[in-house]
Amino acid sequence: TLVAVNANELLVTLEQENEILAYVDDSYTEAQARALQSRLEAIPNVASATFISKEEAMENFKAQYPDEELFQDLDPEILEDRYAIKLVDLERQSETVAEVEALTDVSHYEEIAGGFVTVRNVATVVCVALIAILFVVSVFIISNTIKLTTFDRREEIAIMRMVGATNGFIRWPFVYEGFMLGLTGAILAFLLQWGLYEAIAQGVADNDTLQLLSIVPFQQL
Repeated sequence: TLVAVNANELLVTLEQENEILAYVDDSYTEAQARALQSRLEAIPNVASATFISKEEAMENFKAQYPDEELFQDLDPEILEDRYAIKLVDLERQSETVAEVEALTDVSHYEEIAGGFVTVRNVATVVCVALIAILFVVSVFIISNTIKLTTFDRREEIAIMRMVGATNGFIRWPFVYEGFMLGLTGAILAFLLQWGLYEAIAQGVADNDTLQLLSIVPFQQL
């Protein structure tokens, strides 16, 4: 469950960065290109459409390669005006792309992190399957433990019944013992899990290659 929560939290964060780049045809002037914004924002699943001029795109490109001198003198005219389009619901991405494509002045698209939905769905299915398996295993173990305990004390139970003990009188020691063992096991498991979780979170935080991952604080969970 902790893995599922963290995976979902990370994917939600990454999905917010997901966008489609729609490039405007070269034949359009900047004024004509900017005029497309209202039409793009009118598409139902579009959260926002931000215009990026050739000059802005070039500045962003140069900023990505500050140490490459060959890239610093490039002419912005080699690039195209574009729109960074953020979506409301990534599940409807294909449908939205088709609607944007219907605008004849938008030539092509570049999907940034377009696989987030697939990754999230796969992660959800895997986590649900694992939790279901662990649940079945837990029920099986508990059921067998009860049967073995009852079988091991069958003579004691038989004697208690012969002297007139009620079912409730016989049952309550089992309930109390099971409650105390379960509570003790839960507390120990909780503390061990807390310690292990914090150790993993600290390891991720100290690892430069895993800076993309953000672990949800255990106290928040």
